[in-house]
Amino acid sequence: MGAERARDKTLKLNCFSDHKDLLDLFEATAHQQAQSPSRTYITSEQYGVRKVTRVLTLQFTAAPFTATVGGRKGDGMILDMQIRDSIGNEYGKAKDVVGEKRMAFTSLADASFDVCFENYFASSQGGRGIRDPTRYIELDIDIGADAKDWSAVQATEKLKPVETELRRIEEMVSEIVAEMDYLRTREQKLRDTNESTNTRVKWFAFSTMGMLVALGAWQVIYLRAYFRSKHLI
Repeated sequence: MGAERARDKTLKLNCFSDHKDLLDLFEATAHQQAQSPSRTYITSEQYGVRKVTRVLTLQFTAAPFTATVGGRKGDGMILDMQIRDSIGNEYGKAKDVVGEKRMAFTSLADASFDVCFENYFASSQGGRGIRDPTRYIELDIDIGADAKDWSAVQATEKLKPVETELRRIEEMVSEIVAEMDYLRTREQKLRDTNESTNTRVKWFAFSTMGMLVALGAWQVIYLRAYFRSKHLI
């Protein structure tokens, strides 16, 4: 999503059809405010989107993000942004978002959150006179070391700028080490699976060859006995 992704952090985009070239740049087309949007789901490996409401579902304990919304005030459209969890609790809300908007939220535990964007017409007359009723939205999500407010950490712990930067680099290195450990574990599991599969294939091949040899020997013995009973040999 135009931001660093950490291990075990799920990220998917719930949206409509019409694929774009970039996942972190999508469109929200205006509609009448009373209209009820429907939702479909695509994974973060796919691209979206174009239609009424955009919902980004992410699983984090804390996730500051920046939304950059195209358009301008008074262009006949209003784009609202809302953050809520899976049971409907609201963690943040912004009305008539234009330009860059940065928000952050913190939960007590990892959970799925919806970052919703809805673009609707400001007038009840609909989009009359509006040539392109579309807002372009770019969403960047920061996680891990990039998600921390290091200015607040520096002020709280009374650190020097160099010490703060070293702390940030230390956390980034720790994340890289954890990621490498995770990849090494995955590689070990994959290697064990490959070795087990190779062993099974080898013994299956030996068993097949043994069965073929035994079947051939049985056929020879049976045919010799048959021909002897018929006095052919």
